[in-house]
Amino acid sequence: MRTILAIAHLMLIVGGLNWLAVGIAQIDVVAAVFGGQSALLARVVYVLVGLSAIVVAMTIPRLLGTAIFSDLPRRR
Repeated sequence: MRTILAIAHLMLIVGGLNWLAVGIAQIDVVAAVFGGQSALLARVVYVLVGLSAIVVAMTIPRLLGTAIFSDLPRRR
C-alpha cells in the first residue's frame, strides 16, 4: 500500500504542477508533452491523476482518526 500511496502522491504533484502552469501561463504541460489533450497518453495521465486523488482521499479518514481526533472520547 505504501508504494501505491507514493505513486499517487507523485501523480498528484504532477497534476498540481500542471494546473499551476495552466493557471499562470496557460500551458498544459501534459498535453504539450504527449501530443494534445485528446492524445491517448495525455488522457491516461489525466485519468491516473484523477485515480490518484481518489486513492489519497480514501486515506484522509485514517489520517484524521489517528492524528487529530485520537484524544477525543469515542462514541459507543
